[in-house]
Amino acid sequence: MTASVAELTGDYVLDPAHTRIGFVARHAMVTKVRGTFHQFEGTAHLDGTDPSRSTAQVVIKTESIDTGVEQRDQHLRTNDFLDAPTYPDITFRTTSVERRSDTEYRVTGDLTIKDTTRPVTIDFEYTGNAVDPYGNLRVGLEGSVTISRKEFGVTWNAALEGGGVLVGDKIDLEFDISAIKQG
Repeated sequence: MTASVAELTGDYVLDPAHTRIGFVARHAMVTKVRGTFHQFEGTAHLDGTDPSRSTAQVVIKTESIDTGVEQRDQHLRTNDFLDAPTYPDITFRTTSVERRSDTEYRVTGDLTIKDTTRPVTIDFEYTGNAVDPYGNLRVGLEGSVTISRKEFGVTWNAALEGGGVLVGDKIDLEFDISAIKQG
């Protein structure tokens, strides 16, 4: 049995075992590198009747970046990219939520990477809700946004012999969310 959107009102936590926070970056101007962050936590208050009163906060542990290649991951943790020792967290906090349709929501908030905070707007699709075998009400959301890594002070690059650069500026952030209602 699924709940109506109004019945979804309440406080939620992200389920890290069933949530993916990932990214896609262009490499050598010819292919894409995909990665994910394995350690994060997030909370949300959903207001099914008035989504503009909804809020969310996510904290991602920078050191948990994983592209499947340890040497590359180590480089991404250095000051050339995310500087994980100095900036252990990437954070996002909502500033507004707008219902676009019965299943589409526009979430705007402040994204902080390293020491730079900028507003971003993420379009989410509400993918449904269900009560799991343990009695937990879960909601699903999928969303993505493209950011400029340079706007967040992540500027390292290397020129390619034939022109262009090793790492593209545009990064696609991807969110596959499973959140569990509390209380």
